[in-house]
Amino acid sequence: MVKVIEPRTARLQLRQWCDEDRELFAAMNADSAVMEFFPALLSREESDAGIDRQIAHINRYGWGFWAVEMLSDKRFIGFVGIKNVTDDMPFAPAVEIGWRLARSAWGKGYASEAANASLQVAFEQLGLDEIVSFTVPGNVRSRAVMEKLGMVQDERFQHPGLPEGHSMQEHVLYRLRNPL
Repeated sequence: MVKVIEPRTARLQLRQWCDEDRELFAAMNADSAVMEFFPALLSREESDAGIDRQIAHINRYGWGFWAVEMLSDKRFIGFVGIKNVTDDMPFAPAVEIGWRLARSAWGKGYASEAANASLQVAFEQLGLDEIVSFTVPGNVRSRAVMEKLGMVQDERFQHPGLPEGHSMQEHVLYRLRNPL
């Protein structure tokens, strides 16, 4: 079995998912503000399936989109991490960095803090050459985090998981080369 990496920052613990996260994650995925730049809100079943996929990825590789909790009170606030992109992405194979936080956790620097810990894992522990991230062009908050991390906008592409002509099909790709 692979050793699971669980990064820690000054305020946050990035960790493997647990059953107690499921209800809070489902509530987050049913929040229209959190899901503004996704095609649809997620049902409880879809949220649980997402957690199951993340658990499987982390168990296989030792890293992935980790659950994030506050060190101060152990409160679950969302996920941040790195994972392999699906083979249908036009820039595959690649490892992406991503995040989704509960609205109550916005504007406090948690996404950047946890993402920097994820980049340390990617570059220092795993020795990856590059990390990518992507979102719809209008998601200025996520794009600001990408730029704060030092990522550089590369190209626009049509997300293969969305139907032709969907209002969110166009995405912008960011890249960050390993500085080490």
